[in-house]
Formats: sequence, C-alpha cells, structure tokens
Amino acid sequence: MSEARLDRRYDRQLSALINARVPGVLIGGLKGVEKESLRVSGDGRIAQTPHPRALGSSMTNPHITTDYSEALIELVTPTFTESWELLQYLTDLHQFVYGHLGDEVLWATSMPCRLQGDASVPIAEFGKSNVGRMKNIYRRGLGIRYGRIMQAISGVHFNYSFPEHFWEVWAAIAGRAGGPDTAFMSEAYFGVLRNYRRHGWIVPYLFGASPAVCRSFVAGRDDHGLEELGQGTLYSPYATSLRMSDLGYRNKNQGGLSISVNSLDEYIRDLSAAIATPHAPYQALGVEVEGDWRQLNANLLQIENEYYAFIRPKRVARSGERPTKALRRAGVQYVEMRSLDVSVLDPVGVNQNKLRFLEAFAAFCVIAPSPKFSPSEQDVLDANHATVARRGRQPGLDLMLDGRPRPLAVWGTEILDAMEGVCELLDGADPTRPYTAALRTARSKFEDPSATPSARILRELQGSGESFYDFAYRTSVGYRDYFRDLAILPDPRKIEFVTEAEDSLEAHARIEAAEQGPFREYLADYFAD
Repeated sequence: MSEARLDRRYDRQLSALINARVPGVLIGGLKGVEKESLRVSGDGRIAQTPHPRALGSSMTNPHITTDYSEALIELVTPTFTESWELLQYLTDLHQFVYGHLGDEVLWATSMPCRLQGDASVPIAEFGKSNVGRMKNIYRRGLGIRYGRIMQAISGVHFNYSFPEHFWEVWAAIAGRAGGPDTAFMSEAYFGVLRNYRRHGWIVPYLFGASPAVCRSFVAGRDDHGLEELGQGTLYSPYATSLRMSDLGYRNKNQGGLSISVNSLDEYIRDLSAAIATPHAPYQALGVEVEGDWRQLNANLLQIENEYYAFIRPKRVARSGERPTKALRRAGVQYVEMRSLDVSVLDPVGVNQNKLRFLEAFAAFCVIAPSPKFSPSEQDVLDANHATVARRGRQPGLDLMLDGRPRPLAVWGTEILDAMEGVCELLDGADPTRPYTAALRTARSKFEDPSATPSARILRELQGSGESFYDFAYRTSVGYRDYFRDLAILPDPRKIEFVTEAEDSLEAHARIEAAEQGPFREYLADYFAD
C-alpha cells in the first residue's frame, strides 16, 4: 500500500473522529507511570543495603517496590486522567522515599556508574514464600543469561488506556455492529502496538537522555563501539539513548526471538511457545543444581516479562495469574510504553510535555492504518529504533520504511504534522492548548537536533569537563536536596503512604505464614495451562 494511500486513510479516520462531534472524545484516558531509580550510597556506588523497611514490603506494596535489584526502587503511580495529578503523586512518592534513605540518593540517570562487575548489583530479595522465591530465582536467571549490569539500567514506563467513551465512537466509525467488545478493543490496541513499532523510534529521538556511559558499564567488553569523552566517560557523538541500544535493553541475546504483534492470539501463541521451548545455552547453565535454583527453567524465556519490547499489551492480572492468561481471559486493557529514559533534566525523571506527547502519540497510533507485517518487516522496523538509539542525531540519517530509505527528519516531521488534529482534540476547550504546545516543543527538536535532551547532556559534559559520573552524582544530590526542601507532605498523603507500607508488611507476613508446599510443585502449577 502506498504512503499516499496510508495518508488518505489516516485523514479520513481522523476526520470521522472529529465529525462525530462527541465533546472530549479523546479526553480522559487513564495515565500511569512506573519510574525506576537505583539507590546509590555516599561513595557513588550501588547501595548494598536492604530495601528500607519503612517503605514497606517490596513484594506487596503497590506503589513502592523493587525491580531487578534490591537497590533498584520502582515507584508506581495509580492511574489519573490528568497528567499534572500523576506528576504530583510521583513527586509525593519521591518525597516520602527520601524521608527514609538516610545518606543514599536516587540515581538521576538511566545508566549506572561506578560498577564493579555483576557482584556489585545485588539481586532483589522477596522473602521465603514460594512467590517470593520465584521472583528472586527469575532475577537470578536474568543475571546469568544477560548479566546483572544490564539489569541495573533504569527506565520510565508510561501506561495508557483510551477513555471508555472513545471506544463507542471508534466502533461506530469502524462499522462495528453491536458496539465495542473485548475483541474489538484488543484488535485496536494491537494496531497501536504495530504502529509504535513503525513510528516509535521518534520517542528515543525526542526524549532519549543516555548518550554517554561510565567506562565501568562496558568493562571487559571491546565491542561497544563508543568513543572517549575523558575522565572515565564513553559516548557516541550522535546517540540519543544508549539504554535502548544493543548496549542496553536491546541486547543481542533475544535477537532471534520473534513475537508477533499481528493479533492477540498470535502474540499469546508466540510468547507461550518461547516459554515452553528449551534453549541449549540456557540448559548448559543449569536450572536446579545441588538444591540451588539458578533460573526458573532453561527455556527461551523463563516467563513473559523476560521478553523485552518497546511496548507491551497489558491486562491487570489476578493473583497468581500469568500475563498471557490474563490477556486471553479478558483482552487488552492498556498499553505500556517502555522507551523512555529516566530524564536527568527532570527531578522525577519525566515531565508533562513528555506525558502529553505520548498520549497524543498513542491516539495517532490507534487512528493511523496499521497493516500487519512479516517477521522480516518487524526486524527492519526494530532496527530503526536501534539506529536512532545509537546515532539518531546524525545529520542526513536515513531510516527504512516499506523497503526504502526514508530521511529521519522528513518522516518525523510527517508524524508531527499528522498529530496536529489529535492534539487539537485533546486540548478541547483548554485555552492554553497544552497538547499543541507539547507538539510544538517536539517539532523544535527536529528543526534543531541540539535541542534534544541527549544533545543538551553531551553539551554540558563537554562544556563543564565533568565526567558522566560526576555530572550524574551532582545532579542526583541536587534532586535529593530539592525533595527534602519541599514543603512537608500533606497529612492525608503521608498517612496514605505510611498505611500502605504497614499494610504491605502485614500482607507479606501473612503470605509467609501460609502453608507453602514444595516450591517445585508451586512452579509447576504456575506454568500449567
């Protein structure tokens, strides 16, 4: 299908949405954020201390948990219809956490520093219950498969679901008899997934904030392809997000794994097959060796979450329910966009402009035609993301689309042009036009790549002469002081966080006190169809 044809279809779909004359048709989508941050000690190294007990149990606290490492705090907001409410909650979480960190700081960048090999990254502990053991063993498996250092990288995930009233209008435009149902919404969300794979390279271009790393991050590797910036700092001159490159999450270990996003059924089929397919290199690592569990299994994936993707279809799972089972039971509920670096330029790692842009981009992705693609096409589109991560600001850079080279600047400008109408719908009657303003800011970064966060960070490093470590540590300490200097948390919010922490400790204790049974049987039940 020609690009002109795609453009006409998009224009018709957008016009139909506008002409439906439903006030606020796109307004009110639910937004949430998951923000990861390493706890770092006073000497700038990853903290070796346990997750602070005053923050509750990392296994059962819904809003303050840990990711891979015991030192990798993950702050999870509830969902909000307004991005400012989300950011206020995230700010409050940071302020509460900092009240219990002592001399430690939350690392302000995605890329860790002062690493001393895998042993310097402590794996998260979740106690002695079967579910806690499973979480810990899964992380052990990640460590031996990919290395712990890669798992110490931090990111920001943006969760989004379209407002309920949008689906009624969209089903009518699609001629869906009987209105929207689970299958219709899942199909539309998978259209979003495919278009994010097509066009989502724009996210690291606009918001990537990891163009440099500490030398310790690539210690022992001679294939990193980075250049010296001085003082233990390596960089790529035109990089936007080394976190999203082959040095980070986009590692080569999963290079041959193809998970279809052409439909929910194909997605579940491929993920389930990967979880059930033995992989000789992982078999050689061993699973349970003399009573010591090294990984949950020796298959291509231990569980669904091991598969790294730029965007995931999600459904809130029931207790003990696997993600694929939740999707099969009730379809896609929301999408999780996973390409955002932690922004060293923002105290909470993200800002309203980014959230508004991503919300508008999700709307663009659901409206734009989203034809299915073959595994080879998906590989080419994924390569665009990797190219932008490594050299997205390179003058004259071409990406690949429909088998032909496409100038990044031209393609990006066309995406932003197409998003204008979406932003007008999201602005509604707001005279400040915040979504249009976010789009305008994005446009300025194509007009002047030096305005991107990655370019600004490199410019500061080059101008100050600081190492990446010194820059990141200084900024982290500054943000710690910022949060500690804020006005005291309002009593209702403080009581909420304290109560959640206490309740989570009690819930954890109840789980551990319950009859556990053999771990091997628990694991077999979890993986049973």
